[in-house]
Amino acid sequence: MNKLRIGSVAIICFVILVLTTVSFAQSRRVPPPTPTPTPGDDEPVRVPTEEIKLNVLAFDEHGKFVGDVRAEDVVITENNILNQAISMRRIPANVLIVMDTGGEMRQVKSLDQTRRTARALVDALRPGDSVALLQYADTAQIAAEWTTDKSEISRAIGRTDFGRRSDFVGALELARDFLMKNPADNRHLVLITDGTDSTAGTAEKAAAVRDLLTTDISVHVISYTRMEAADLEPRTKIVSNSPPPRAMPPEVAAQLPNGARDVATTPKAKTINLDRTLLRRLKARKSDLESSELQLQTLAENSNGTVIIPETTDEMVEKTALVAKMIDSSYVLTYVPKIPLNEKTGERNIEVTSKRDGLIVQARRKLIVEPEVR
Repeated sequence: MNKLRIGSVAIICFVILVLTTVSFAQSRRVPPPTPTPTPGDDEPVRVPTEEIKLNVLAFDEHGKFVGDVRAEDVVITENNILNQAISMRRIPANVLIVMDTGGEMRQVKSLDQTRRTARALVDALRPGDSVALLQYADTAQIAAEWTTDKSEISRAIGRTDFGRRSDFVGALELARDFLMKNPADNRHLVLITDGTDSTAGTAEKAAAVRDLLTTDISVHVISYTRMEAADLEPRTKIVSNSPPPRAMPPEVAAQLPNGARDVATTPKAKTINLDRTLLRRLKARKSDLESSELQLQTLAENSNGTVIIPETTDEMVEKTALVAKMIDSSYVLTYVPKIPLNEKTGERNIEVTSKRDGLIVQARRKLIVEPEVR
């Protein structure tokens, strides 16, 4: 009995000793080291690269589109430094049409004419091109989102309205933002406009134009400037054989009763204008049209676009086919500049030429590289 009791006590003591040893060992256990995270454990490593994309036109010697251009067929110079093309792709165009439907002193520019011009352009574009619509008068607004349905765009053109003012700068800003939100390449902006603004000054217009040149958007212009200036020229003199400027746009006059409409629209054979304030306004309008024409030309040339400055309204509609041809003859060329964009900001003059017999390419643009915002 005593031996059994002593044995039991010994077993109990042994168990207590083992438990104490395990408990002590656990209290001294060092947790395994946490592995140092490496780039790529949580997110992929990003290697910074930069590309410049250009819309490049391609024709043969007879002006016919060439459909098999390759990257090795072209030579790129950027500020006289040779660069190598990475890719040359043919994809459908993304075309934003901007309709100028306002302005206080417009004479030739009318809502009906702008609609005719926009519809002619849409009809001339290649099936498969995506088209969107922006209209501006008192304010700028998107009138139709992206679609390949030409009938849908035509209906949207018919819903556009006129206004008394012209927010040209607002239209350029909205157009740039809208196009840059579209992830697709081969982006084109078509301005049907006289390029004047009711309130913005020269500096604001220049800034809006400069912002467009920081993108890969090709800007095409179908301009009212020449027709508007020609209509104004005789009116800037005291004695004129031309009728005085209309007191209201034709869209407004059309809503008047018959008698009032006749008075407002009846032309006069000869006028003597002694209103010096009005004469100054007419001369200022003509000067504004002339400077706007030059600015629109420069914008189109610097963005590898096309500029049409017609002298008649019929020519304005007919020449939309040329704009559509230029848009639909575009490739998207990509290259990595030898001088990184973050190393040198400011203007870069880019020109693309052909080294293939019988191939004519057109791509000359001014790219403005802004300092990176941190």
